[in-house]
Amino acid sequence: MSTGVASVEKDHLSTSTRYPSAVKIWLIIGLVMIFFQVVIGGVTRLTGSGLSITKWEIVTGTFPPMSAAQWEKEFDLYKATPQYEKINEGMSMGDFKFIYFWEYFHRLWARSMGFVFIIPLFIFWRKKWIDRPLYKRLGVVFLLAALVASFGWIMVASGLINRPWVNAYKLTMHLSLAFILYSYLLWTTYGATLPHLKVINNRVLKRGILLILGVLSLQIVLGGVVSGMKAGLFYPTWPDMNGEWIPAVLLDGNQWTVDNFVQYDKGLFMAAFIQLAHRTTAYVLTIIVLAYFFRARKMEVSAGFKLGLNMLVSMLVIQVLLGIFTLINSVGSIPVGLGVMHQGGALVLLSITLFLLFQLRNVKNYENVENYVGKL
Repeated sequence: MSTGVASVEKDHLSTSTRYPSAVKIWLIIGLVMIFFQVVIGGVTRLTGSGLSITKWEIVTGTFPPMSAAQWEKEFDLYKATPQYEKINEGMSMGDFKFIYFWEYFHRLWARSMGFVFIIPLFIFWRKKWIDRPLYKRLGVVFLLAALVASFGWIMVASGLINRPWVNAYKLTMHLSLAFILYSYLLWTTYGATLPHLKVINNRVLKRGILLILGVLSLQIVLGGVVSGMKAGLFYPTWPDMNGEWIPAVLLDGNQWTVDNFVQYDKGLFMAAFIQLAHRTTAYVLTIIVLAYFFRARKMEVSAGFKLGLNMLVSMLVIQVLLGIFTLINSVGSIPVGLGVMHQGGALVLLSITLFLLFQLRNVKNYENVENYVGKL
């Protein structure tokens, strides 16, 4: 089995496969905007702001209330929601404006991303700077973005009737789709900006990074459920869970019912289950990453891959620490700053994992580099 490095020579690239700098910068800006959209979404969720705007108005919703009468109208709409009646009854107009701001900013940022993508795309189309393969991938990006937005409203709507919070499972779906959108655009950006990056033909390394990617993806989904259920508030201790390694509620066979999984906010079972699963997966991911790191360091790999390995381990340590500090400070409420950094850290960790996988991409079936770039 080969452990050597197969390099992609720059001289073989034709001018047709070299995207202009403007296109590359545009892709990177879009990627950064999606990253911050996820971060802003985290702030919106942790400040309880997501239900402050009760309508999905794509065009007219671009502008916030401009007069006292308009603010009163928006506030009255919010007062009719279960969240106000059960949690925020009696809140002041100033407090309402605070939560309204974050939900409005979250939606405005999403609209801004649409303009940032569409207007330059039209210009690049006129200049013929984008080829068909990239057009296809950008088409998928637009479809994913629309799907994320649609699930965003489905998520919000789940908290406007009967319950004071959005459904945790729908929130997780919305967040997971955002991560998929980010990952797909990131991979596209890697292909457009790093076509010369050396390729490593090693099945062991590739299988290992795919395993890490799979476990990390599971951990991100579990993290979304933990966040949606606010499970950290129920067991804010580490390494034990309120003095127990396995909460007693999970050892009671009568608690393992479908109703407890669906009606997760009516007891401790689901909070205990999902937090234990999130912790356990974190331990498993840490062991796998460390084992992969020490094994890969002994192999003949490129400087870029070594850099990715060092970043992977460093970011994993930071992410674990952020998770622990967020948890032990979740007494009464979840710390917004730590929670948002932990969510952003997951995106950074995912980015590094995909950077390593990109260097293990398969190019042996392509006749030349131009065909390879064309199939990105």
